[in-house]
Amino acid sequence: MATTTVTTTAPERAFIPIKAESLPPVLTFEADADPAEVIKALKISGGCKVKGAVDKAILAQVERELRPHIEADVVWEGDFFPIQTRRVEGMIGKSPICAEHIINHPLYQAVCKEFLTTKNWYWSGQKKIFATSDPQLNNSICFSIGPGAWDQPLHRDSWCHQTYEKEVAVYPDNYDRDVGIGWFIAGKPATRENGATRFIPGSHLWSKDRPPQEELAVHAELEPGDAFMMLSSCYHGGSANKTTDQERLLFSCFMTKGWLRQEENQYLAIPKEVVLKMPVHIQQLMGYKLSQPFLGWVESDDPRVVLDPSLKDDPSGHYDEDEDKH
Repeated sequence: MATTTVTTTAPERAFIPIKAESLPPVLTFEADADPAEVIKALKISGGCKVKGAVDKAILAQVERELRPHIEADVVWEGDFFPIQTRRVEGMIGKSPICAEHIINHPLYQAVCKEFLTTKNWYWSGQKKIFATSDPQLNNSICFSIGPGAWDQPLHRDSWCHQTYEKEVAVYPDNYDRDVGIGWFIAGKPATRENGATRFIPGSHLWSKDRPPQEELAVHAELEPGDAFMMLSSCYHGGSANKTTDQERLLFSCFMTKGWLRQEENQYLAIPKEVVLKMPVHIQQLMGYKLSQPFLGWVESDDPRVVLDPSLKDDPSGHYDEDEDKH
């Protein structure tokens, strides 16, 4: 993965430090929680936990499918990931059960649909056309963090989309502030000692210019099958694995808005012959779907024509021109 390297001095603007006692609480939900309650919690804290999101039998099968890829990974060159990190990128194409039961998890996708769907309208002559752009997969990565790993620097995953957040006291009524939502499933126990993800509650409300305060970070400690959901505007990072014999195994993904470029290029990362074996709804989740009104077309048609030529000129994949349907 290529990264841009820059050298910076102290922040140009001085900020009054945030006090730990002012941080919002991080709530925990069950897997069948009302998405509206999870959304409310994310607006306040930027992240939350979900207990028992994925069955342990599913986790075991996902690990079996991904373990050969974990072992085949090479050492990361650079300091963003510790050298003890092994990654499986393009995870959605390497584990069919992960695609269905982790990435396509109903609670996660319901929250993403609310936060990341874009609805708009435009004039076509004298006709008012309404269009909906659905969320799409931004990336999917399995992380295996071994003993001896150091703290990953606190960062925001929204950086890939050139965001420039302004400081606000409360989350805005609309969803224009965030470009993505992360979903991290623990494959094995994630503890403070073995490197559980740390993040700063409430940092999704901070200005882009405000640097992270390490002393404010809390750890998303999880049992196998538990999940941590987080807005991409939150400061977060993997933590040091201070154990001598524990692997922190994490299955992660981010969704993003349908009209943004994906961080992980799904069309190149996942071979076409693999995509062809996927169910249609997973193909569409990856981006093989028009972002209405007409973004992402191939030969003036829905991009799934590259997978199924019989769809050529099928109007079902196009936007709805019924002005009564908002």
